[in-house]
Amino acid sequence: MTLPWGEFAAVWLFLAANVASPGPNVLNTVALALGSGRAAGFGSATGVGLGIGLWCLGMVLGVAALLTVVPGAARAMTWAAVGLLLWFAFRYGRAALRGYQARGMAAPQGQDGAGFGTGFRRALAVNAVNPKALTSWLAVLAMFPVAQAQAGDVVLLCAGACALSFAIHGIYVILFSTAPALRIYLRVGWLLQAAAAVLFTVFALRLVAGA
Repeated sequence: MTLPWGEFAAVWLFLAANVASPGPNVLNTVALALGSGRAAGFGSATGVGLGIGLWCLGMVLGVAALLTVVPGAARAMTWAAVGLLLWFAFRYGRAALRGYQARGMAAPQGQDGAGFGTGFRRALAVNAVNPKALTSWLAVLAMFPVAQAQAGDVVLLCAGACALSFAIHGIYVILFSTAPALRIYLRVGWLLQAAAAVLFTVFALRLVAGA
């Protein structure tokens, strides 16, 4: 590792907020845990972890190549990331307001009969077609100094992203394989969205300050 820990911590904090906030991946994991049990839920958590790790590796290598051949790409990515972060903040803020006004969120449909393998494959499929993943990593890699990263830094970044995503979804599986816990989450999940909106706004301002 050649980069300071702060560079990794900023990315992992962003990812934690994004991964924990209600979205296609979270709703899929919760539905599997609730409808089919913990085996299917942990299959989903494993698929999410691997999928995000693959997104990380692919995006880092792609952006590294882009920065090598396109002058000014770093600055363009920075301002694109500012726009994406503010867009995320707006969408999460709007979702939080709707959740607050509705006094909760709708429960996801259960997936009865699914096992570990089904949960794993379904989570990989959701990751592959989730536009949130692409835009999230575009924002992430404007915050992370890809041009200065060595192979060990890339491995650490992606391994941390993979482990963090699995851990968050694993916690969801343990908590929301029971109906009472799910009801509590659906009532207060909008608070996670509100927190994500604030955090993404802070990240956008941080990028503007450093531009």
